[in-house]
Amino acid sequence: MVPAAKAEKKAGLDAAAWLFNVVTSVGIIIVNKALMATHGFSFATSLTCLHFVTTTLMTVVLRWLGYIQTSHLPLSDLLKFVLFANFSIVGMNVSLMWNSVGFYQIAKLSMIPVSCLLEVVFDKIRYSKDTKLSIMVVLLGVAVCTVTDVSVNTRGLIAAFVAVWSTAFQQYYVHFLQRKYSLTSFNLLGHTAPIQAGSLLIIGPFLDYWLTNKRVDAFEYNISSVVLIVLSCSIAVGTNLSQFICIGRFTAVSFQVLGHMKTIIVLILGFLLFGKEGLTVQVVFGMVIAVVGMIWYGNASSKPGGKERKSHSMSTRQQKKQHDSSEVDDDKV
Repeated sequence: MVPAAKAEKKAGLDAAAWLFNVVTSVGIIIVNKALMATHGFSFATSLTCLHFVTTTLMTVVLRWLGYIQTSHLPLSDLLKFVLFANFSIVGMNVSLMWNSVGFYQIAKLSMIPVSCLLEVVFDKIRYSKDTKLSIMVVLLGVAVCTVTDVSVNTRGLIAAFVAVWSTAFQQYYVHFLQRKYSLTSFNLLGHTAPIQAGSLLIIGPFLDYWLTNKRVDAFEYNISSVVLIVLSCSIAVGTNLSQFICIGRFTAVSFQVLGHMKTIIVLILGFLLFGKEGLTVQVVFGMVIAVVGMIWYGNASSKPGGKERKSHSMSTRQQKKQHDSSEVDDDKV
């Protein structure tokens, strides 16, 4: 009875964490789309910097109130994480500028197999056949409904490569650091957000000027755009926190697979809020395939052997073998 109640509590907390991430992620995308499309605020890296400044202020307040306890994270690991995270942000922005929308989407989809590779190499994770097939179905579905024109160039390919691998390492590191140093999501965010805010404050305006040929300080701010920026920063606090919570509770791969549910929701909301001309049979068909794949993945990865460490599975088999042999010996006696 107790294990069942514990499992139900964990499932409830997992669902709440995932819902928190979906709501905040979709919300910030809609707000940013309105800010950039309606007001022409195209300074993505500077906006991300403001997100981390706001997040840093939140962690300072929570630490002052006693909700964040003192914890330790070695400087070398902190700098590695920030390096991966900043390369991810810069790489994604540059990839979007240098590549077609279709190739950009393909690059984002490739983060799942890259994340799988990192788990296999570093964590010795083994995936069952059903889990692998379910991931392929998710990738197929999202590709059908998001990938359109595909054109590749050398510099765009390099930018996409940097973006994909740095993002995969950043998300892997979230799970790795929480597990290695017993850090809560608040603790890890308290360590990383200030460094990210400071580094992006330095490179953000220059990168945005390079990408857009416009200066963020010369933008014509008005009440409406400022309200959207403040709203975006407020939601970003929840987005950053929920990402750490979800990756800490699940893994980077599960976060990526289930994360495509946000892609589907954003597409639907985009059609409802910004026009339905892109809603085609192909898009709907892709959504259905992706959702089926996500449900399949959730079921397959939760089964025994669906996704487990090789060392753990080997020790389990060895214990079973020893148990069987002991039974044989008992029979002989």
